Order: sequence, then C-alpha cells, then structure tokens
Amino acid sequence: MNRADDTTTPPAGDLRAGEAALREGRFAEAAAIARDALAGDPAQSDALYLAAVASRYLRDFDAADGYLARLRSAVPEFGRGWQEIGHLARDRGRPDEALAAYARACRYNPALEASWRAQADLLDTAGRSAEAAASRGQADRLRALPRELVAVTHHLHEGRPLRAEEICRHYLRANPRDVEAMRLLAEIGRRLGVLDDAEFLLESAVAFEPDNIQLRLDYIQILRARQKFAKARDEAEALHARDPQSPLFQSHLAIESMQTGDYERAFALFDQVLERLPNDSATLTSRGHALKTAGRTDDAIASYRAALAAAPAHGDTWYALANLKTYRFDDAEVAAMRGELARGDLAFMDRVHILFALASACEARGEYEEAFARYEEGNRLKREQSGYDADRMSAELARQKAVCTRELFAAKAGMGCSAPDPIFIVGLPRAGSTLLEQILASHSRIDGTLELPDMLAIAHRLRGRKAGESRYPDVLRELEAEQCEKLGRHYIDSTRIHRQDAPLFIDKMPNNFRHVGLIHLILPNAKIIDARRDPMDCCFSGFKQLFAEGQEFTYGLTEIGRYYRDYVDLMAHWDAVLPGKVLRVQHEDVLDDLEGQVRRMLDYLDLPFEERCLNFHQTDRAVRTASSEQVRRPISRAGQGAWRPFEPWLGELVAGLAA
Repeated sequence: MNRADDTTTPPAGDLRAGEAALREGRFAEAAAIARDALAGDPAQSDALYLAAVASRYLRDFDAADGYLARLRSAVPEFGRGWQEIGHLARDRGRPDEALAAYARACRYNPALEASWRAQADLLDTAGRSAEAAASRGQADRLRALPRELVAVTHHLHEGRPLRAEEICRHYLRANPRDVEAMRLLAEIGRRLGVLDDAEFLLESAVAFEPDNIQLRLDYIQILRARQKFAKARDEAEALHARDPQSPLFQSHLAIESMQTGDYERAFALFDQVLERLPNDSATLTSRGHALKTAGRTDDAIASYRAALAAAPAHGDTWYALANLKTYRFDDAEVAAMRGELARGDLAFMDRVHILFALASACEARGEYEEAFARYEEGNRLKREQSGYDADRMSAELARQKAVCTRELFAAKAGMGCSAPDPIFIVGLPRAGSTLLEQILASHSRIDGTLELPDMLAIAHRLRGRKAGESRYPDVLRELEAEQCEKLGRHYIDSTRIHRQDAPLFIDKMPNNFRHVGLIHLILPNAKIIDARRDPMDCCFSGFKQLFAEGQEFTYGLTEIGRYYRDYVDLMAHWDAVLPGKVLRVQHEDVLDDLEGQVRRMLDYLDLPFEERCLNFHQTDRAVRTASSEQVRRPISRAGQGAWRPFEPWLGELVAGLAA
C-alpha cells in the first residue's frame, strides 16, 4: 500500500475470507481471522486494516485504535487507513479529529468517496456550508466516474501503478476520448518515468477539453518534468492570461519563469502571490528554491526563514535550509525542530524532512549520537514507506550480466544510432557526478543538462505493458538493427530540448549505470563516465541525503552497502564485456590532481583542453542537485571522511560492503 513497486502481496485466502465475513456482517469472525494472520506477521497491513474495521463494528474502539496506530506506522500514507481513523473518530463523537483524518485520507487517495461524503456531512453540521458543498461535489464526481477509473485511482494511490496502467489502457481502448482516463494514464506514466507518453496523452486531452484547468495544470507539470521549460512557460502564461489575479496561476507562472532563467519575472510573480497571501509558506519556500537556484543564497535563507515563521511544521522548508549544505542552524532553530518532532499530529513527510534537517544540524554541532539517531529514524520511515526490495534489485542487476554478454554485443556490432552527442555520467548519487558535470559543462563544446529520464523511459517501455511482466533486459536479444537505430534516434530527438548549441551534451542520471548495455546497443558512439567515490564516503553521504524521488536503496545502511557492491560488480562486468567503453573517474583522484583528471576526461572525449574547465566554479549555469552550492566553490575536501565520527553506529554498512 503506497509502495513504489507492484510486489505487494495480495491478501492470502484466509484474509479474503475475513473480508467476505466483514461484508456479510460477521464481524467477530472477521476479527478472529485478522488476529490469526497478525500472529504470523504483526505488521501485515491488510490484516491490521481488517482487524481495525472489524473491531470498530464490534464497538471495541480501544482495540480498533491500537490496530490503526500499528497500521499508520506500517503504511503511513495509506488513504483507506486514514479513512478508517476518521470513521473511528466520528463513531466516538470526535468530529474535529474525524475531519482531519478524512482530509488526510483524501490527500493520500482522492478516490475515497466515503471520506469526501463524510467530510461534507461533518462540515454541514459545523455550519461550514461552502466547504461542505465542495466536498460533496468531489464525492458526486467520483460516483459519476466509471468504476474502472475509480479502481485505477485506488491502485495508483495504493502503490500498484502497473495494475493501474493495465486497467486504464483496457478502458481507453473502448473509450479513446475519455479525458479523465487519459489524465490518469498520464499520471501513471509520470510516476513510472514514461514522460513522453504522458506528455502526448495530456496534449491530446487538452485538445479535447481546452477549458479543463486540471488537465492544463497536469500538462504544465509533465512539460516541466521533461524539462521543456519554454513550452511549460507558454502554457502557464495562457492560464495566467485567463485570470491574472489568481494566486494559483501566478505561482505556476513564477515557477516556469524561473525554469527558463527569467528570475526577475519569477520573483515579481512570487511577490504578487505574497501580496495576497503574505504568510503562504509554500510560496515562500518555492521562492527560496528559486533564489537558491539563481545563486542568491542569502536571499533564499531569508525566504525560508519567513516560511518557517508562518508555518513552523513545514518540513520541506527546514530541509531546504539543511540541503544548502552551507547553512548552520542556531540553538533556537534546533530547539524548534525538536519541538515539532515531539508533536503527535505532525504529517509524515513533515516529520521525515525535519528528522533529516535536525540530523544535519546536530552533525554540524558535533552531536554525532543524536545526529545518527535522527538520520536513522528518518531513513527508517522512508524505508518502510518505499517497500524497497534489495533482493529484487540484485536479481535485476544480475540479469543485466546474464543477458549483456560479449556474444550479444558481437552479434549486434554496428547497430544503433551513430550520433556521438551524449556523454553519460553514471554511478551512485553523492559520488561526485555533479562536480564532473560542472567541470565538463564548462567546456565550450559540451552542454550541461540535468538528470535526464529518457534512457530510463526507454528501458521501462522495453519491459512490457502488463502488470508483473518484465521483458527487459531479455528483450535486448531480440532487437533488430532498425529497432536499435530507432531507439537511439528517439533518445537524441527527445533530449534535444535540453541542449544549447554545443555538439555534445551530458546526461547525468546516475541510475543509467544499470543500462550501459542498452546504451551501447542503441548509441554505440556515446561516451560513458563512471563517477566513483570511496565506498564509505559515498554510501554514508547517500544515507544522509533525503532525495526528492527515487534512490530508495539509500534509506538503510545494509541496503545501500549491498547496492554499492552490486553496482561495483555490474561495472566490472561492463569493463569485461565492453573493454574501454567506460571511463572510471575516482572522486579522490579529482581532488588530488584536478588538471590531470580534467585532461584525462577530455582525452577520452576527444576534446582539446580548455582552462575554463579548471575554473568550473565560475561557470554561470543553474545547478539543481543537492550539490548546487558546493560546485559553485573551488575544489574542496570537506566531504572526505565525514563518516568517521559516526563509525560506532555504521557496523551494518561496514559489514554490507565487506560482504
């Protein structure tokens, strides 16, 4: 439930019997079945949910409350769990608690009609008729939707995107102009990284219903995700022209203006929003992000502090300050974070953000024991939320080795698109890839871009469309010359929007190390640089970083150590089957001999040496990764050995790497 993959085990036969008993009013029997299941697995979320519902119907409210507390800990963003918390509070005569729980349920799963309708009833009773009407409108909209699309929404928001995709595609084949189905399939594509399909779907849906504001907002979001910033800005301009006084439209246009480099316009629009909503923490935080990206660090800090003054529980803002990597929290701020964490009603992601921010603050103060405890707690919460499966990842990487052999590459030699344009920088996050990109993007013949999702989207498309199906990487054996050329050309075309005028460009998506075989088959002349860093430095730095999305392997010491081992093993395989294809650049070597490593990289890329690559920190370009402030400074050893003060608590990582 609300996990990042489709490996969630369906309810066992006994649980299905329990669900049937619940539907038929045999509540004691359903509760007994749930208890039996929990005896074998106390954290089984389906059993906890069944036990909670059955206990509530039996009027055993204390037992229901206990099961729901355990369920909330196991799957904190499970919408139906929060709906049940709302039902329990309502039945206990606690309307304010019920309203808050129903609102959170709808935030995590907007397809919960019962939560919208229950909110409407409670709001009516409280005399809040306008809000009640809005909630009832949402409930009526859901009731009018085809049941297939309601099911799609449930699957999507409970962590089963492939099942959602399967149902949605089947429905669209019979209803090809249903814009809500198109919107949902686009959202599935966005979550799975298939952004080109998502863009096409939303573009078509907007053509069918140009006045549908939600479609247009989703379209802007996907254009931004594809880094088609100019087009996204045009769309935001069109919405803004409809209602120039709308704070929502002003905010979207501000964000898109910032993405296109028009910072003055962005800041003017943010100021207009703040004139209407002076204490809007989300706008103040977004403005801070824009200021940070523009290199105006002091102004960014002021904006973040204003956001916290307005909303001290806004975790994203606390973490934004910590993520500057150069900010130092004062005693009052540390105390404030500790106070927020002591609250019982703090939202899940606010808690996670503040845990990571407080950990960073404690580390900077030399309070290493508390720092590690906060890092560990934040990582534990994220690990439980993501449901990351290390065995599954190891098996996936092992399949790359089994399929991508010398024989495969010999049989397909000469295939693919001959364009030499891409330079892939691969590896693990926090391994120094942003530094390498900044160095190389300082060269006159290389464009820096971002972590592009295009190769991951190609790999996903090759997996197949059915839930549970994965034809990739085995399908690589079946690719013909025409297919390889077409896929390579598609990559070149789809990434052109991110480039300037240089003949070469960088794709810095670290996870592309998993797809070196695919890259070689479809783009045989592409260059690949493996950014490698000392394993303890790299892994602990990843453990300390809260990523915006993906990189679930970083949320556990055992997991990240194992992933690093699997990564090194797979890179050794690429060296063996594609000798000379990948250039390995050790981060510590760059620190020891910057010019030597710059010349080595440029020789590999067949480019002349340029002095400006040594002065990378003076390069004027927006940097949107966690290292943005660090790469604006001369070369530094500040991150080396940062794990050593934490050594007493890193046994799992040491053991994982040693294995």
